[in-house]
Amino acid sequence: MITESATGTASPATSALLATVGNKVRSMRKEKGMTLANLSEITGLSPAIVSQIERGLANPSFTTLAQLAHGLDIPVGKFFIGQAETRSPVVRKTERRNLKGVTRESVGEAVHELLTPGLNGGIEAQWIMTPPGHDTSSNPFSHSGEEFCYIVSGKKDVYLDGVCHSLSEGDSITYSSEIPHWYKNSYEEVCVAIWVNAPHAW
Repeated sequence: MITESATGTASPATSALLATVGNKVRSMRKEKGMTLANLSEITGLSPAIVSQIERGLANPSFTTLAQLAHGLDIPVGKFFIGQAETRSPVVRKTERRNLKGVTRESVGEAVHELLTPGLNGGIEAQWIMTPPGHDTSSNPFSHSGEEFCYIVSGKKDVYLDGVCHSLSEGDSITYSSEIPHWYKNSYEEVCVAIWVNAPHAW
């Protein structure tokens, strides 16, 4: 994972990309009428780091970009629109990005891994494993887009505006992400599911 490092030794291509991302962060922040302090408070990042990123002087990690995207209420991929996608279309099992601490849904012992290769596409697919007792009812989710879930193994309860939909192996569900939703694994085995969001939810 890339860290918030100085860019003095970065290649010209990397420096250009960081400058582009920084300019987009700054312009989107100003479009929303936010100050550096506002964005810092929402994201939990220091004002100094946000300022360095905006000026193209820091090399932010994937998690930091996700925090900025959350703070600006945009998909992470929006930072990279117009950039050539060089990542392989294939995502190997051992190369999945761990979204722990990146998405609000990845709480407790739940495992969230990214199945889609890049950030420029219109969809996001995740491999999600939730242990018995996993419960996000205290923090319902609501955002733009649409979601699809397929249960690979185990069971899971998906709540849409308070209505429980119990899913078992082989079941699937599709719903508008604008509907307040949350999840529970009230059963005795780990639930494995494939979750698709369109567009990106973070």
